[in-house]
Amino acid sequence: MPVAIITGASKGLGRALAEALAGRGWDLVLDARGTEALTDAAEAVSAHGTRVTALPGDVTDAAHRAALVAAAWRLGGVDLLVHNASALGAEPLVRLEELPLEGLRRALEVNLVAGLGLVQEALPLLRASRAGTVVAVSSDAAAEAYETWGGYGASKAALDQLMAVLAVEEPGLRVWAVDPGDMATDLYAAAVPDDHGPRPEPAAVVPGFLRLLEERPASGRYGAPALVDEAR
Repeated sequence: MPVAIITGASKGLGRALAEALAGRGWDLVLDARGTEALTDAAEAVSAHGTRVTALPGDVTDAAHRAALVAAAWRLGGVDLLVHNASALGAEPLVRLEELPLEGLRRALEVNLVAGLGLVQEALPLLRASRAGTVVAVSSDAAAEAYETWGGYGASKAALDQLMAVLAVEEPGLRVWAVDPGDMATDLYAAAVPDDHGPRPEPAAVVPGFLRLLEERPASGRYGAPALVDEAR
């Protein structure tokens, strides 16, 4: 069975991806900071009959990243690494003049530095896979200038660039930065708590991620909603 590591997998997009992959026979290593929510997610995902290892922890911790990769190795390797864990930098979001520098550092550590650290840890197993793949969950804020989204957007833009360079340096892998679009998630609610507009559930964009895995296009940046629309 193929094996995937998914960070930020206790809820939202991470959990939806885990559910979809488990339903297709993937074994999974799941990460999140909240132990109770992660345990609930792992129990639900494992109902599909695949092996699921849940490791609560912080992706900024090198020992935790090593534990995630070791758990995947015990399941058979790493075929897919999904870096979905994210930090906003401030909750709710604020203009750059008010953005706490510690918050910016936290966003960079979670969204960017931890992503590279996990890739570095998993790279030997990804190279050994017949279909080694890295997915970095990006954002529209990485490409567009939205008021109050500066710190978060900067961290995601840097992540996109890092993935682009990784794709050049590792031509044997598929490396995709994927913008899932607007979603009804706790992260968005924390970012803009006064915005109660309707948004699609994370499960609605999961088919876009699955399409990438099925068709394996060239490494690059993709929008999950567009992939879903094209498939209809």
